[in-house]
Amino acid sequence: MRIAFITLILLVAGCSNTWQGVKDDSSKVWEDTKQAIHEATED
Repeated sequence: MRIAFITLILLVAGCSNTWQGVKDDSSKVWEDTKQAIHEATED
């Protein structure tokens, strides 16, 4: 039972870090897209 509990904690911690990375990457994509649109309209 102890091993299952430790495994569960490690999985939750790993998923939390992954989710944070996804959110950070998504915001960067949005900023890059806005910048690309802005540059395209300047030409």
